[in-house]
Amino acid sequence: MSILVCGSMAYDNIMVFGDRFRNHILPERIHILNVSFLVPELRRDFGGCAGNIAYSLRLLGADPLIVATVGDDAADYRQRLDELGIRQDYVRHVPGTYTAQAFIVTDADDNQITAFHPGAMMFSHRNDVRAARDVRLAIVSPDGRDGMLRHVDGLAEAGVPFVFDPGQALPILSAEALLHCLRLARYCTVNDYEAQLMSDKTGLPVEALAAGVDALIVTRGGEGSHIHAGGECIEVPAVPVDAVVDPTGCGDAYRAGLLYGISQGWDWLSCGRIAAVMGAIKIGHRGGQNHCPAREDIKAAYLAVFGEVPWRD
Repeated sequence: MSILVCGSMAYDNIMVFGDRFRNHILPERIHILNVSFLVPELRRDFGGCAGNIAYSLRLLGADPLIVATVGDDAADYRQRLDELGIRQDYVRHVPGTYTAQAFIVTDADDNQITAFHPGAMMFSHRNDVRAARDVRLAIVSPDGRDGMLRHVDGLAEAGVPFVFDPGQALPILSAEALLHCLRLARYCTVNDYEAQLMSDKTGLPVEALAAGVDALIVTRGGEGSHIHAGGECIEVPAVPVDAVVDPTGCGDAYRAGLLYGISQGWDWLSCGRIAAVMGAIKIGHRGGQNHCPAREDIKAAYLAVFGEVPWRD
């Protein structure tokens, strides 16, 4: 049985500017801004929420099935999925488009200027999740607005339990759309900022939002996460790390652990713990898909922090 992962596939183009933006931007001339930054260091990573989540699920030994749209430039991403053993049955090519991609320039103070081109992601509604077979669980992560809403409706119609993960798409989803998605979802996961934004948009406190799903998972960065389930709030501590190298994709790695735990029928504390372990492993590597622990390494990391592992194999 597969885990359906709906969301974006993207390229992250990351450039490093060795100086500080503030040395080259004149505040009094901001209205006629025209600057150019020399960026001798360039890195292109595979990314996107669906791609990142599926990658970490594969590390855990799960069978992720991506539902996404890509453009004419996706050949190397498709080859990567083949090498990872991730099926592409529902990765749709949209001719005449580019795969979604971010262009990020970082300066010496870790300030960032980002431009994002959605490209093929805006056609995600062309996929129909109802066509997927042998699916035990799904997640609807950030994607084109119409695609997210269609996936939510399709999964509900197909009777597939799913996690609603609005993430960066929260600003483009109305209060009515959010409440509709929450009514149909079995679970919801957001970070603490997104939880507040969702509460503000809907006019409902977090406790009321949590009451509408089996579990509302709120990640809190280095402070761990809260899992609101059954009228209780389960506190899951963060896993200690040796170094914070890059937070990009940590939320996606966390979600992969969460999905894996749910699919295995683990209790909520164990689900939160494996999610925290996956996030901690990812934060020690640059990019969303450059961590590569063996499954036994993930088990060992879980055991080292929590003293027991829920795996039976």
